Formats: sequence, structure tokens, C-alpha cells
Amino acid sequence: MKSVHLVIPDLFLPKDFAAEASRGLSLPVLEKLLGRGHSEKLEAIPLESLLCELFGIPTKGDTPIAPISAAYDGLAAGCWLRADPVHLHLQRDQLLMAGVQVGSEEAIALCASLNEHFAGQGMAFFAPHPQRWYVRLDALPRIQTTPLSQVIGGDVRRVLPTGDDASHWHQVFNEAQMLLFAHPLNDAREARGEATINSVWFFGEGCNENITLQKNYYVISSDDELAKMFATALGVTFSAWPKQWREEEVNGRQLLVWTGLQSALLRGDLAEWRTALQGFESGYAQPLWQALCAGRIEQLQLDILSGDNSWRVRLKSSDTWAFWRHAKRLAGYSIV
Repeated sequence: MKSVHLVIPDLFLPKDFAAEASRGLSLPVLEKLLGRGHSEKLEAIPLESLLCELFGIPTKGDTPIAPISAAYDGLAAGCWLRADPVHLHLQRDQLLMAGVQVGSEEAIALCASLNEHFAGQGMAFFAPHPQRWYVRLDALPRIQTTPLSQVIGGDVRRVLPTGDDASHWHQVFNEAQMLLFAHPLNDAREARGEATINSVWFFGEGCNENITLQKNYYVISSDDELAKMFATALGVTFSAWPKQWREEEVNGRQLLVWTGLQSALLRGDLAEWRTALQGFESGYAQPLWQALCAGRIEQLQLDILSGDNSWRVRLKSSDTWAFWRHAKRLAGYSIV
């Protein structure tokens, strides 16, 4: 059976600005897809956790992506945590987190300092990619963490690790902050007017030996690096996100993961969110609808990830004729 599974974070916006954000957008086909399908409410779930579930990894509150990511970046099997570099800054009574651009030499030097400081504590830091750092552990810690994508722009003190070993990792987090804050590299960055690399964020805990992936899709297309990591781990055909859906790539089950709307919101660029969504209407919604109407694909599933307002919509070819299921404007799916 030819089918398409489409995942879109941040399509539904909070009600206080959803109407204004979508004002003037022409989205008749997307709204028809949402209106004519069979919908079910989803629990709030980050994209990282959903991808784990789609490839057969039960999350149970965890998001064990670090071993998959580490293998993608050329690191050996083991127990891993991501330890991505970030910038923290105080604003009133909140400790806010922002992403930060890091050079390769900076990443290597800072990880060397972290390794020197934490020597003999059963952990080793690696930076195979400037933006993706890792900690290899002797044993998997008993903690639950929050993916970095869910923390950027928010107060980190609300989402620190929980679990039996949480207090230890709070201490590690604090020690890493003090070490990086005082590092000479950050003095140089400040002198250049660049944001300092004054912390790392731990998440994605897992061991390779505990992960067995399921090959549930024949082809994957995405603008998300993690989706590419899963495709690489499984040997599944992967393509970068094109402006236009490629029907010829559908061979069995196709997974489409689009984070264009999420990326725009993280940058605070509502105009980009609008532009991206209008492009999605012509490049994806319209050809997917046409293929579904013609029976060239038998099923389309949309997973809309929007926090507490997340939904799953399933359509079969026969649902395209359900004209009595009225479409509503995109803003109508928003919640307070």
C-alpha cells in the first residue's frame, strides 16, 4: 500500500495570535485535508519523542536519541548523553537558554577543558560536530531529561533533569557552567561581540545495546537532522526537504517531517512562518490531495505537534468525497 505520513510541528498556534498570524493566507486544500480526515487528540509530545516511537523505540518519558546521534557522528557504541553547547542569561527571575554558534576549534578546546575537570568521574566529552557535543558514560544515569528543542527560549530551571540521579546531574550542570563561564575562549568571544558558550544541555540519554530500530518506512524526506539520523541508522533512502512533494518517491510508506514552521517560530519570525505555510499549501497540500483523490496514494496521515493542541488526522481516498465534513479556517484549530 502506498501511503504518506506527514509530521508538522507548530502548525496550530495559540489562540491569542493565531487569527492575526494566518490573516490573508489562502489555505483551502490544507484546511480541506484537516477537515475531511478522521481526527484524534494526541498527548503533548516533542518531535524527538515522536520519531523514537515511529521507529519502534518506546520512550516512557525518555527520548533516547543520543546513541543514534553519536553513531551518526562517527562515535563508538556505548551509553551516551548529548551535551550541546548553549548560552544562558538571566532575565528578571528566569534563567533563559539560547542557541549559540560554535567553531570546530572552540568545541574541541572546551570539551578538553570539561574532560580535564571531570576526569575520573566516569564521563568523557566529545565534539565530533561543533553544535553536537556528547558525554560517554560508564553506565546509564537514572534521569529523565528534556530535549534541547523544548528548552530554547525558556527557563531552564523548570526542566532540569529529574529521577534518582537528578541531584548529581544538577551539580554536573552547575560545575560545567562555572568552568565554561570562566574559560578564556569566552573572553575572546565577548571581545568580538559574540554570545558566550557558558553551559551545556544534557539530554537524549541512552545506550546502543538497548535500542532496536524498526524499519517502518521505505523513504524519508525531511529538513530535520534527527530524521536523517534515523534514516542513516536504518539504511533507508533519505532526501532533503524539497519545495515540491515528489510523488515518484513514494514506494510503500513515505515519511515526511517538516520543521519549517517550528524553525521560524524559534527565530521569532512570524512573517517567515506565513511564507513557509503558504509555500506548503502549493508544494505539498495540493499535490498530496490530488494524489489521494486519484487513488495514487491510499492513505495520508498528518501528525500536528502543537503542545497540548496536538492532533493526528488520517485520510483514505474515500474520505476525499466526504463533502459533508466541513473544513474550517486554520485559526479555528487554535486553543487558548
